[in-house]
Order: sequence, then structure tokens, then C-alpha cells
Amino acid sequence: MDDVGNLEVRWGQGLTNHNVEFIDKKTACYTCGNYIVFLNMETKTRNMLQCPGRGIGAFAANGNCKILAFSEHKLNPSIFVFNYPELGLKNELRGSAQLDYSCLALSDSGPYLGCCSSVPDHTITVWNWENAEPLCTQPQAGKDVVSLVFNPMNWLQICALGSTSLTVWNIEKSDSFHIIKKSVIDLPAADGSYVEKEVPSSHIVNGRLTYFGPQMPTSAISGLTGDEADSFVPQHCIRARLTPMAICWTATSELYVGCKEGFLLLVDPETSSVSVLFSPTAAGAIPELKKNSFQSLALHRDGLIAAGEDSVIRCLQIKGTQIEVTQTWELEEPVKTVTFSPDYEILLLASDTGQMYRYKPSEAENIVKVLDTLSGNFVTGASLHTDDNICVSVRDSGELQLWSTDGFCIGSLSLKTEVTGLACCPIAKYAAVGTVSGHVLFIELIEKQQPRLVHKVHLYHGPVEHLSFDQGGNFLLTGASDSHVYVLDAKPSKRFSVIGYTVLPGPVLSLTAHYVKDCMQVKVLALCTAQKDKEKEGSLLKLLTLPVRDLAGPGCMDTQGCLANQVLQPSTYKVPHALKSCVLGVSEFFAYCQRRKTLQRFQLPQDTGCPSSQGVVQLRPEQEVEGHPLGPASLVLSPHNSWLASAGRDGLLRIRETKSMERYTELQCHSFRLGGVRSVSFSADSQTLLTAGLRDGSLVCTKLRIKVAGAGKGKEATQYSQSMAHFLENVLKVENPVLRDLPDWCQGSRSPIGSTQPQEEEAGGRTEPVHVKEQDESCTSLLSSAASDPTWLESKQEAVLKAESQQYSQTKKSLKKSIKELRDTIQEMMRDNENLPDIECLEQQEFNLDVEAQRRLEAEGEQEVTRVRKEIELENLARCYHRDVLKRECWDSMKIKGKAIKAFHSEHEVKNYPMKERTEKELGDCLRVQSIRKIEKTDSIIQREVVEKRSKAAGEKEEEEEEEGRETESAALTGSLSAQLGCSNPCLYDQFNLHIREQKINQIILLQDVIYKVKTSFNAEFEALHGQKAQETSRVKDKNRRLAEITAELGVNEAPWEPGLSDSERPERALAVEDSEIKVEKYLTSEQKKKEEERKKLEEQRRLAAKGDDVRARALDDMMAGVVEVKKEDILKMEIPQPEFVLTKPDIQWGEEEKKLYREYEKKSNELNEDQERYRKTLETEMKKLQASIRDATRGFDENLTKLFERKVKSEMVIYQEELKMVNLVYSILIEEEMRNREAELSLKLEKKRAYKNETGEELKKHKDSVELFRETYDNAVAEDKLLDKGFRKEFFDVPGHVVDHLYKLYKRRPRVQRMRTQTDNNISPFKERLLFGWAATDGLCQMLKAMEELDAAENMPEGLEPSIWERFCLVRRAKVGSEQQVKMKALTLAEMQAFLQKRVDEDETAKQDMKNLIDELNGLREDKIRFQLDVMVQVLIKQGQVEVAPTDFVADYSDSVLLHRSVVEDLNRTIKMLGEQKIATMVECKDFRKGIIQQEWEHKRMRMQVEDLNAKSRDIQMLRVSEELQEYLSETHHDNSMPKQVSTLEKTIALQEKTHLNNVQHLKKIVKQLNRQAAKKVEKNAILDQQLAGMKVTVAERRHIYEAIAVEDSQEVKAEERYQEIIQRKKMVDLTRAQAEDLALLRAELERLRMKTFPALDQLKHN
Repeated sequence: MDDVGNLEVRWGQGLTNHNVEFIDKKTACYTCGNYIVFLNMETKTRNMLQCPGRGIGAFAANGNCKILAFSEHKLNPSIFVFNYPELGLKNELRGSAQLDYSCLALSDSGPYLGCCSSVPDHTITVWNWENAEPLCTQPQAGKDVVSLVFNPMNWLQICALGSTSLTVWNIEKSDSFHIIKKSVIDLPAADGSYVEKEVPSSHIVNGRLTYFGPQMPTSAISGLTGDEADSFVPQHCIRARLTPMAICWTATSELYVGCKEGFLLLVDPETSSVSVLFSPTAAGAIPELKKNSFQSLALHRDGLIAAGEDSVIRCLQIKGTQIEVTQTWELEEPVKTVTFSPDYEILLLASDTGQMYRYKPSEAENIVKVLDTLSGNFVTGASLHTDDNICVSVRDSGELQLWSTDGFCIGSLSLKTEVTGLACCPIAKYAAVGTVSGHVLFIELIEKQQPRLVHKVHLYHGPVEHLSFDQGGNFLLTGASDSHVYVLDAKPSKRFSVIGYTVLPGPVLSLTAHYVKDCMQVKVLALCTAQKDKEKEGSLLKLLTLPVRDLAGPGCMDTQGCLANQVLQPSTYKVPHALKSCVLGVSEFFAYCQRRKTLQRFQLPQDTGCPSSQGVVQLRPEQEVEGHPLGPASLVLSPHNSWLASAGRDGLLRIRETKSMERYTELQCHSFRLGGVRSVSFSADSQTLLTAGLRDGSLVCTKLRIKVAGAGKGKEATQYSQSMAHFLENVLKVENPVLRDLPDWCQGSRSPIGSTQPQEEEAGGRTEPVHVKEQDESCTSLLSSAASDPTWLESKQEAVLKAESQQYSQTKKSLKKSIKELRDTIQEMMRDNENLPDIECLEQQEFNLDVEAQRRLEAEGEQEVTRVRKEIELENLARCYHRDVLKRECWDSMKIKGKAIKAFHSEHEVKNYPMKERTEKELGDCLRVQSIRKIEKTDSIIQREVVEKRSKAAGEKEEEEEEEGRETESAALTGSLSAQLGCSNPCLYDQFNLHIREQKINQIILLQDVIYKVKTSFNAEFEALHGQKAQETSRVKDKNRRLAEITAELGVNEAPWEPGLSDSERPERALAVEDSEIKVEKYLTSEQKKKEEERKKLEEQRRLAAKGDDVRARALDDMMAGVVEVKKEDILKMEIPQPEFVLTKPDIQWGEEEKKLYREYEKKSNELNEDQERYRKTLETEMKKLQASIRDATRGFDENLTKLFERKVKSEMVIYQEELKMVNLVYSILIEEEMRNREAELSLKLEKKRAYKNETGEELKKHKDSVELFRETYDNAVAEDKLLDKGFRKEFFDVPGHVVDHLYKLYKRRPRVQRMRTQTDNNISPFKERLLFGWAATDGLCQMLKAMEELDAAENMPEGLEPSIWERFCLVRRAKVGSEQQVKMKALTLAEMQAFLQKRVDEDETAKQDMKNLIDELNGLREDKIRFQLDVMVQVLIKQGQVEVAPTDFVADYSDSVLLHRSVVEDLNRTIKMLGEQKIATMVECKDFRKGIIQQEWEHKRMRMQVEDLNAKSRDIQMLRVSEELQEYLSETHHDNSMPKQVSTLEKTIALQEKTHLNNVQHLKKIVKQLNRQAAKKVEKNAILDQQLAGMKVTVAERRHIYEAIAVEDSQEVKAEERYQEIIQRKKMVDLTRAQAEDLALLRAELERLRMKTFPALDQLKHN
């Protein structure tokens, strides 16, 4: 096929992902399947670039550089870099990625590309794409990275946005060497608060330990080392963090971060600090900004553009921490991507659903939609056979679209349902669409801009999987997984009626039809599976032959619409290998075998029209060629049946000739990573193909470009298309008008034939008292209520049933009447049966006439009973198992069961210790430890004996005394009272000698043995007392029986006290179930029932035998009342009967004999009463003795129980003491383990740090060498540049001197090169001062050389200079300029290398300091470990009065306490007491002596004060200034005469002062008046100035705003100048102050000199 033509793409539609980038100022690009689409924002024109590989992975574009980069889908993928608009491959970057790249990024500042690979390496790499050189690589650095963004101001910074993290990567370079360092940004918690990290405690040796030992970090406690220890965070410290969604760099190299929770953050990458600019939960927050409001961010000069899920675009003005929404735009869909064009003139908005919008902020125009590709994956696409220029596609969401030749959408229709397939009719302009709900929709396409739904038919309950028209447009065939194939009339004039259906052997996998024009037949080939559980592949093929004539005639189908075999002429074929798809040709068919991955051709037998009785025909492939590398593949045959197209999951489209299938032409249309091709279809001329991707959301139109060699074959396809169009021309003219006239389909449209729903009849009758349920006619009817939307087959069946019901209505009525009469008869019989006696009454089920149904129900009931019984038995079995497990674990395993003893006369209760049998391991450990201790003790004794031989006898006595004291103190020092209970273990270690871990473990084992002995000892006493209670209880019961007899004889109704054993005292009762505890009826099996009946019969026989006539017993009862002699106990019951005459005669009528008898009666009565009274007293005395005996015995037992309780308290105390020891020992072992873990962790860190230090040291040495080498190069370049300057005159030695001087001035002259900027001055980009590090050198040199061309022009040549000399001068000057530029670049490179070296030096110093800190911490930890092992925790038993520590709330703090021997305290107290008495005596003596001292001190003080007073007077006299008045006063002898003179002088002075004061007051009043007039004038002037001030403030504010907006870049220079001026001014002021201070010092000295000269002091005069 490759000699016929090749495939090329005409257009593509769809949007694979939402990554949209600008490639230049007006063009955006995005991915569409295996292509990159370039969309012009102005003209909306598009062009495409095909991926060189097998699919497009990550994608990035840069509008400033006009560079495009994307990765491919394959193992070890490459990155392709293209330029635009040439679309030439600049380079192919082959990195270390193994599977795929997750994201790419291009820098605006140079030829740099950043990429991040996916699993398993997760490597971030920075490339120079110009020379395909990787600059730096960091493996395992981006496990969750979804986006990379270069800093527009500095390409050495890259921000990596992860799904839950944010990382800034800093690139450091030294000449051509680059390294990358990361800085992880610690995001706030989900509520916006900052999360504090755990600070590991450092080990500082201070000689003291806390009660709980050294504090270890969490990693040491958890036992982790290495990287896990550094990254481990406890569960309680883990807090949910904010989820970053969008990032945006600022002009100050900071980051705006938008979070999913609605927060907006500002990140400083230099310090890794994060500040919250906006929190939706804060008070006063903007209500419009909420969750998911910052899905995408873009920076503009006017503010920050933010887009969220609410379909609103906002412009945010950020000033400090204040945010203001300045502008909003509302769209139809939520926006996923926001990006600006390179010149920041166009804002591009891309939504989730495939829409793209354009907005120009500078022009303030409305938002314009530039692309509407919709969302969702394409299901299929097809060309209209009636119009070669129109293509139809449908998406899985139900969006049907029409496309023009150029790929523009000219019409669409939303079907609002999920669809599965599409087929276009060749005889009319409509398309049939299959849906997931089983409907087939017919869409009229005559009006291309407004397609409409004209018909709808429901065929399946499941999805419609196959739709196929034959070439003649006669039938529409449908198939699904229920094995039904429906045949519909394709003509609109027949209203798309369903002709009939047929049932295949299994689910339909492929369905294709071929129209045979010569014999007017349509052959249908269906591929199906033999079993329903294998729906993916099949080996059975069914060939059906449909005549074009009317199939609705008689004999063609049955009443339900199933087509007859004589009409279909079916043939069944079977292939050796299961097939995935097939397509029918003229006399052959083609199939794809997924298992063999081959394309096969089968030849159909010639006798395909024979009857189907011939059975299944086995077929063998005639030809088999290699298929697709990745299947399965779908096949389609061209309309002229000469070309076969196949498309697979590998994304390849292959076309081959049916005659020779070996050769083919192929095109990679879709990505195999996204599922490859879903469907493929030919156009009517066989030269255009449409392919739809499975999951890439793209539809690709491919053109078969016919070569010159294949022009004949292409012409054949065209001629066939024209012939078919001519053949169907008349049909088109008839059917299209009918199609146009069809109304729009709606829910109220008429349903297909047979869809009329029958109405349900109302239920009649009522329930009789005999509980016989009557059934009405609706229950016996065969018609069922139709569904709300029945299928065509259900409607057909319903119509057939309704017709049958109408046909046999009379017969049904007669049958119903007979049944009603029979029912009435049975009801009457049941009523009569209720009135009969019970013996004659029949059971209700005996009236059931349907015995079979009764037996069936009984069998079902028995089955249900059996099932429930089995379930109950299984549940009981499970419960029995649980019981056995619990009994085995908690009862049988206990050597001593847990029980209790209760007191007789109180609620006091004492429990024993439940104990298990010690295991062999525990016994072995205990014996092992005891053996070790015996060996250690023997060794210590031997060592002591050796020492004792060398010691003296006095020393021996002292040791014996110490040993005696030690024995008395053993109870306190051992920390337990186990010795008092006789359960101590002599092998226990001394608490003061437990230092190592093995000793502590052995001590724990020995303490467990002590606890076991204490429990065993108590349990022995408990068992003895428990047996005693059982004996006492039995004795009490025996005595109670006698008490019961006595109370019965005495006739007392007092019930005796009956003690017993409770369930806690007899715990084995819980394991036995008494019959009285079961409240439900016991279930008995048949065997148990038989045994129970036999037992009852035997008991009945015994009872009857016992009721027989016993002559001996009856005679004894008659003679002696059943006893042989009268017992003493019956004396109280005896009575002497009175004589009969006493009752019949009065006293006066008695005779002598009768009186004698009465006297005897009275005597016997008195004797009997005395005997009864005596016997009663005896019984009462006995009863009291028995009661007292019971009371004393039980009280004595209660006292014993109280003693046992006290023993239990002591045992508990001992057990708790030993357990406290064990807890302390276990805790110390844990602390030691934590310290070992921490030591191992620190050692590992130290080793890593040493290895890192060695690496950094080698790198530092290497970088130092490279810097020194480059400095030599730089010095050489500077020297060469100076030599060029010095050799200028030598170069022009043949030129006159004055000309050389002039040329030298021109030689030094340099053109002015404007400052390099990324855009022109009128650019509105927020990144105006973008630093172009990558291209700065080349651009600067080019601009300089371009400016030099102007200086080299002929008009700049001096007059009279020869042109040859001028040309030579220009060459020399250019060489000088190049040398200067080279020196500048080398200087910049050297500075960069020195800065890089300084960072490495700092890192080396930091590594050294870290190593020192680790060593210090490790040493401190080891010291703490040693001190912790030596400073053991000792448990001491001390009486409460011996503890002299102030108690706290709960536990006393013994951290500052000292443990002392009692004798030390007593000796100290005696010494203190003695010293106290001595002190008191000394104090009394001192008191008496001090009295005299105090008196002397007072006298001395008084005299010293007098001396001081006299000295002060003398000093005042000496320092008194001698004035003229004082001299006069001293010279006069009569002071009284001078007083009148002084008074007159003072009066004159006062008068003069009063006059002067009046003059001053008048003068000041005049001044006040002048000042008031001046103040009024000033007020007027101030009012005028206030008016001017308001305007001035407005002007100043405007100027300040202009200054801040325009002159920001000069602010640093202004501030520096202001600071410089302040420094100068301060220096001047300091100098002035210093000079003035010197002047003041001189003036003070002169003043003092003059004062002393004017007023001399007396002491100076005296000295003089």
C-alpha cells in the first residue's frame, strides 16, 4: 500500500489536557492527541505539528523565545525542542528518564529547560537545549511534582509545585559547572496557623540528671536511625497542611501561592518564609473569595489575576497584606488555566470543558471565546456519504458535532445521554446514534448548523454496541451483548420501522454488512462468543443473507417479529483461533486475532446460500500477516472493498490493499499511552479517514495522499464513489424531503407499534371469615403491566398477548365461572366444617385441592427449617469454640483459680491471687539467674576473705558492727518488706550495685520470683481459710436442722439463718448451666424424645406400684398411729381427753365416781402440763445454745478473715513495692536503649557528615584550582588588553604624530549602548527589568559591534587621512573593543566563580561546625549515659517522720534531697544543740560588753559632730567674700548710726524702681497692641495658605504617586544620597559642637579668672 500513497493529517479536534501556552504574541498551542495544535488568537486559524514519537507526554512552550518542547511516550523517552513558526527540530534531549516525564518548563532568560521525570527515578534536570547539554541533575527530588516554573527575573531559580508540597530549587554556577540545591517551603496548617517543628534536645553536661533521665528526641524513642529518624514525625504532631494549587512569580522574585482551601500565600524563596495574604476564615475576609478561588494565577501590571471554581476571574490589588478586588469577569465555565501572552496584551483563559477565551486588558474589550472543543472523549466519527465535505462525530457525553473540511465546527446537538456508537446513512442526510440505555436515535443533518432529533426507538435494556448500514442504504443493523440483532428499515419514508430480529449463539462482538448490488441482497456477518462469560473474543461467525425485497410479508417472521431462517439463510462458521473483530468483503472477510496479534483473511465457501442444516463449517485463514504491536485492533473496509484499514491500541493507523496485505502505509494518529485508537471510518471516496482516540479526547482527520504510481487505484475508488452516488441519486431525492418534513422528536411522540400500555383492572372481592383469599381476574391474567419505556420486543410481545387475550376471551370467562363455582362450594364446606365437633373437624390444609403446591410449600418450609437449623448449629459451634478457647486460656491454664471469701456478718470480702503455672522458660531463667548470683556471691566472699586477712582485728570489729547495722537497715535499703513475710530471695542484687543492663534484667527475674512466692504464700493461707468456711457452713447447716425441729415443736415461725457459699466463692458454678437457668423450651431430637417417653413410662409404673394395697402399714396405722412407741418429742402434742360426762352433765349432777374420775383427770392434766412446760424450757435452752454457738463460730471466722485481709494488705504492699522496683528497672533499661539508639543515630550522622565533608573538601580544592586557573586566564586577558593599548602608536608608526594623537582619541571613544531590556519602553509587562543571563553576553557584544559600525563609517574619518589607514584603524579599534568585551565577560565569570567558591567555603565551614556539634553532642550523650548508669534509682522505705522534704500536690520532689544515716542526723543534732548553748552564753557576754562600746561610740560620735560643726564654721568664715559693705561694716564701730542712712537709700531706690516699672508697663502695652494687629494679619494670611494647602496636598499626593510608580528604580540612589547628606551634616554638626565646646571651656576659664580677680577669697588673701 505504500506504493499507492501515504497518510497525512488534514486536521484534528479535541483537547487532551488543559495545559495551554503561548508560542508567540498572538498564537497559543495545546496538545490534541498525538499532535500540537497552534491557534491564532486573532484569526482563529490553526495548524498542527505531529509528534516524532508515539505520543506526547509533558508539554511546555515559551512565547518570548518562540520555543516549544514536549516529551514522547515510550521507554527511555526523549524531549523534542522545536522552534516556531518554522517548526524545525532544534534538538532532541536524551535524559535519564525511564518511563515518562511528569512536567517541563522553559526559561525566559536563556536556552534553559527544566524537566522532572516520573517513576521510578523522579529526577529533576536542567538542560541547555541549544547544545543538548544537561547542566545539573538531582535524582529522587520530585516525587509529587506536577509543575515546574522558572523565575522570570532569574533563571537560576525554579519552583516545583507538588500535589501537597512546594519546593524552590536554586541553581548555583561556576563558569560551566552547575549544581542545584533545594529549599523546601514549610506550608502552614490547614487553618492557616504555622506549625512548629520539633527541636531535638542537645546534651549539655551539667553534672545533674532529672528524675526521668536524659530527655531523648522522638526518633531515639521510636528506635529509628538514618533518614527515617530525620523525617519521622509522631502521629500526634502531624497536622493537615494547606494544599498548593497555583503559583506565580513576582517582579521581586517572590511567589504567590494559591491553595485549595482558599488561602493566598506569599513566599520568600531566599528566607523560605511564608506569610498569609488572605485567609477565608479571618474576620473581615472578602466573602467572594472562598475555597478553590485560586486555581490559577497570573501576574499583570494592574494586579494579580486569579481564577477559581466559581467561573469568576478576579483582578486583585495587593498592598502589603491588604487585598482588594478591583475587577471581575464572569464566564460560563470554571477556568483551569490563566496565562498572558509574551507582550502581556492578551489574557488567555482555558476551562475544564474545552473552551478558550481571549481578553485584552489594555483595550478593555469583552471576553471573546476563541475555541470551543467541548470536553469528553470522542466515541466515533464518520463522513456523510451524501456530502464528502461534512464529518459527524459524537462524544461519550452525548455531544454530536458536524465538522467542515477545514476542521471547523459548523453545528452541534446535545443528546443529553451517554452514547456508544454512530453510523451515517448513505441514502439520506441523517445519522443513527446508539446509547447506553439501549435506544437508537436518528439525527437529521440536512440543516448542518441545526441538527435535530427526529426519531427514537428503544431496542435493548443494555448499551447498543454495534450500528451498521449496508452500502445500499436498505437496512440498519444493531447488535448488543444480549445476542439480539435487529433489522431496521433505513428509509425515512418508512419511519425507520423495525423489520424484525434474530438471535445469535452469543453476545455480538462485531457486526458488518455488505450490499451485493447484482443479486439485490445484503450479507451480514456477525462475530459472537459461544459463552456469555467470554464477551471479549469469539470464534463463531454467523453469516445472514437479507433480501432487499419487503421482509414484512407472510412467512418472513413469527408473530413476535423473529425473522425466519428461510429468509435469513443463516450459515455458521468457526475459526481455529478466537477473533477480536472482523469485516465482510465481497466473498471473503478479514479478522484480527488478538492472541496471535495477526491480521487474517478468510475465504467464504461458495455455497453460502444452502440451508443451515449443514452445521458449523470450519474455516482456515487464507492469509495471515503481522498485526499491531499493541492490540486489540478494529478493522474497516473501504467502500470499494479494495483497501483495509486497521487501528489498534498502539495508536497506529494502517492501510493496506486487500489483495496484498503484507505492505501497508501507517501513521501514528493517537498515543498508545492514552489507549490508542477507539474507532476508524472511511469517507465515501475512500481517501479520507476519521480516527477517534480512546482516552485522549481527540478526533483526527487523515488524508490518503495518492502517489503518481497509485493514481489508477485512487481513480478506481473515486469512480466507485461516483457510481454509487449516481445509483442512489433518485433515492436521495425522495428520502431527503421526507426526512426534512419529519417533526422534532419529543417525549410525547407516538411510541412504536405495540407500545400501548394495557390498563390494570381493579381488584375485587373481600376476605371471608374462613381466611380464604380470593383472586380476581387481574391476578390470573397473563398480561403484566408494561414498563414506562418498554423495548420494541416487549411492546411486540405485549401486543401479541393482548390479541390472544381478545381472541380467547369467551373461553376464559367460562373457565373463570367454573372456578368461581368450585370456590364457592369449597367455602361452604369450610363453613360447615367449623360447626362440627373437634373429632370430626378437618384441618384447613385438607381443603387444599392443589396437593402438589402444598407438598412443594412444605418441602420449601422444610428446606428453610433445615437451613436455619444449620445456621444455628454453626453459630452454636462457633460459640462453643469461643467458650472452649476462653475456658482453656482463662480457666484451665490457671493453676490457682480466682475466688473470694465473704464474711458471715458483713460485706467484707477477700480475694486470692489467680496464678498460672510458671513455664519452663521462666523456671529456667530463674534457676540460671540464681546460679549466676551464687557464683557472684561466692566470688565476693573469697575476695572479702583475702581482704580480711590483711586487715586488723579492730577493723574486723568495726566491720562486724557495720554488718550488724547493715542487717538492721536491710529492710529500709532493700526497699521492700518481703523479708517480713518470709518471701525474700537471698540472691537479690544490692540496689546500689545495679549498673549494667544484664544485672537489671536478672534483678527483674528475681523480683518476679519474690512476687510469685508472696502470692503463693498468701494463697496457701487463703485456701486454709476457704476450707474452714466450708466446714463452718456445713456445721451451721447441721445446727440449723436441729433448730428447725425445735422451732417446729415449739410452734415458732422464726426461720433460721442459712449461710451459704456465693458464686465468687464457688467460681466453677459459672461453667455449669442448670436447667432452671434456661427459660426457653428445650429442643429434643427424635432419639431424645424416645428416651424421654420411656423414662416417663417407667416413672408411671413405679407410681402405680407404690399406690398398691400394703396391709402391714395399714394395720400399724390403725393400731398405734403408725409408731411403735411414743417419742419424747411428741409430749407437747399430747392431750388428755375429758370424761364424757363433763360435756353432758353439769357439776351438781356428778356422782362420786364421776367426781373421782374428774379428780384423776385434773391430776393427769397438771402432770402433763408440768412435763410440757419442763420440756419446752429445755428446748428453748437448747435453741439459745445452738444460736450462740453459731454466732460465736461465725464471728470467730470473721475475725480470722479480717486477719487474712490484713495479710492481704501487707502482701499487696510488698507486691506493689517489688513491682515499683521492676517498673523503675524497666524504665531505666528503656532509657538506656533510647540512649543507645540516639548514640547510633548520632554516629551515623557523624559518618555521613564526615563523608560529606570529604566530598566537599575535594570539591572545594577542585574549585579553588579552577578559580586560580581562570584568574590566570583573566590576568592574561587584561595584560593583552593593556598591550593593545600600549601598542597603538607602534601600529601606526608611519602616520604623523598629530594624526596619531587624533586617532588615539577616536581609539578611546566608545559608542553608547542602551541598557538591555527584555521589551521596549512601552511594555506593560510586570517583569520589565528581566535579567537575561543566558543571552546577555552575546547580545551585549552584538549591540556593541552594531554601534561600532556607525563609528567606522567614512563620515567619521578625520580629514586628510588615507582610507587604508582608516580601515586599518577600524580593525585595530574593533580588536580593542572585542578585547574589552572579553575582559568584561571574564571579570563577570571570575566574580561568579569567586562567589560560588565562597559558598562552597561556607558549606565546608558549616560541615566542620556540624561535625563539631555532633562530636560534642555525642560526647555529652556518652557522659550522660555513664552518669545515668552510675546514678541509679534506689527505693528506700522510711517512716513518715524521717522524711523532711516539703510535700507538693501529689508526689514530693526529691531532686534536691540527700539520703543520710539516722546516726548522722542525731550526731548533728547533738552538736547543734551544744553549739547553740555555747552561742547563747557568748551572746550574753557580748551583750554586756557591747553596752559599754555603744556608750563610748555615742560619746565619740557627739564629739566628732562638734568637731565637724566647728570646722564648717571656720571654713565658712574663710570662704566668706569681703565686699565693700562688709568692709565698711567691719571698719565701723557704731553700727546704729548707719541704719538711717541705709533706710533712706533703700527708699530712694524703691521710688526709682516704681517709676521705671510704670514706664515699662506703658511700653509693653504698646507692644501688645502692635502684636494683636500683626496676629490679625497672620490669621488672614493663614486662611489663604490653608486654601492653598489643600491644593498643594492633592498635588503632592499625585506627584508622590507618580514618583512611586515611575521612579521606583531611583529610590535606592536617592536614599543613598540622602543618607550621605545626613552623614555630612552630622559630621559638620559634630565639628561645630566640638568647636563650641572648646569656646565654652575658654569662656568659663576666663569667667573664673575675672570672678576671682573681682571677689578675692579670704584664704587666698591669707596665703598671699
